[in-house]
Amino acid sequence: MLQSPTRRAPAFDPEQAGLLPEPARRWLLHAIAPGTPLRRAVVLSMRGMMRIGEWRRFHANQALLPLEGYVWAAGTRLGPAPVHGFDRYRAGAGEMRWRLLDAVPVMSGSGPDLTRSAAGRLACEFVLAPAAALDPRVRWKALDDRQAVATLPIGGEDHEVTLDIAPDGRLERVSMDRWGNPDGQAFREHRFGVECVEEGMFDGFTIPVRVVGGWWPGTDQRVEGEFIRYALDDALFR
Repeated sequence: MLQSPTRRAPAFDPEQAGLLPEPARRWLLHAIAPGTPLRRAVVLSMRGMMRIGEWRRFHANQALLPLEGYVWAAGTRLGPAPVHGFDRYRAGAGEMRWRLLDAVPVMSGSGPDLTRSAAGRLACEFVLAPAAALDPRVRWKALDDRQAVATLPIGGEDHEVTLDIAPDGRLERVSMDRWGNPDGQAFREHRFGVECVEEGMFDGFTIPVRVVGGWWPGTDQRVEGEFIRYALDDALFR
């Protein structure tokens, strides 16, 4: 389902962004070229570094359908040994499974806390498929001339995602209060965010292609909370 082509995707008309608050309108006009079919599903390939104890190189592919789900399948190494696994949110449930040498479980999880955290990730990542911004289920409000908040209903909960948008429409950062336990304590809401370092165009959509993400952005704990840095190699909109 996540990779199914968008049915009857209409071409983008800039007037469709006219009812959005100004920062969101500016971003969408920058993110979608006029006439681009409004495809809402995307398959991403990426590489970078993620922190699992220490920083490790990884490569990954992700199928993403905003408001519905994602599957992120990745590979890395623990010393000389390969580790493969996935994180996903589908059908209202979150799950992760990671195996050493494709046989020995090294990390796994499911349940309400992981599901709620995965739903937050899905909410943040709608910016990787900008046509989702026009979904009538997404509610918008402006905070000022450079920030807009998108409220996305996922998993029976409303997730408020803040977009910081430059005067020229570039997406600078995305942040939200996300369920998690990055401090090793009980699950609760922590500020989570990604910095959009560089952008690129695929199939008429301009999206972040170099990203740094983690917990507690804008605080003294930012360095401690950072856990992923990646670059997109390709994005195929469907």
